[in-house]
Amino acid sequence: MEQDAQITTAKQAADDEQVLAFGWLQGAANRLGYILGRAIEEEFGITHLMFEVLLILGRAGGPGMSMRAVAQERVLTTGGVTRLVDRMESAGLVARDEDPEDRRGRLVRLTPLGEETVVRAARLHTENVQRFFLDPLPAEHRERFARDLRTVSLAARDALPRLR
Repeated sequence: MEQDAQITTAKQAADDEQVLAFGWLQGAANRLGYILGRAIEEEFGITHLMFEVLLILGRAGGPGMSMRAVAQERVLTTGGVTRLVDRMESAGLVARDEDPEDRRGRLVRLTPLGEETVVRAARLHTENVQRFFLDPLPAEHRERFARDLRTVSLAARDALPRLR
C-alpha cells in the first residue's frame, strides 16, 4: 500500500515502475502473439489459439482431455471451448470420444492430422520464438527469464477462480 500513496497524479501513475513493467509485459505478449500467431495462420491455416489447444492435447496424450480441462488450461468458458473444438473437429484436427469415467462427458484428442499439424507448426513456432522472443535477450539471461515467466504464469493461474 505504501506504493499507492506515492501515486497522486496521472503522470505518476503512467510513470510508475510497476505499471510500466506490466505494460511492457502486456505489450510484448500482444505483439509477439500477433507475430507468431500470424505466421502459424499463414502457413498452416489455424489460429494461434487452435495451435495452443493442439499443444495442450499433445501434452495430455492418451485418450485426450475433457472439454472442461481444456477450457481451464486456456481460461476459456466451456461454451467458448466447445465452439473452438467444433471448428477444430470440422477441420479434422481433433476428435471427441465418450469419456469412460463420465457418461455425460466427452474427451477431446488429437487426430493423426492434428498430430501432424501441431508438429509442423511447432517447428515454425520454435524458430520464431527463438528469433523474436529469445534472440533479443542476452544469452546468459534467457534460461532465467523463461523460468521467471513460468513462475509468474503459474502464480497467476493459481490466483484465478476455477471455471464451472
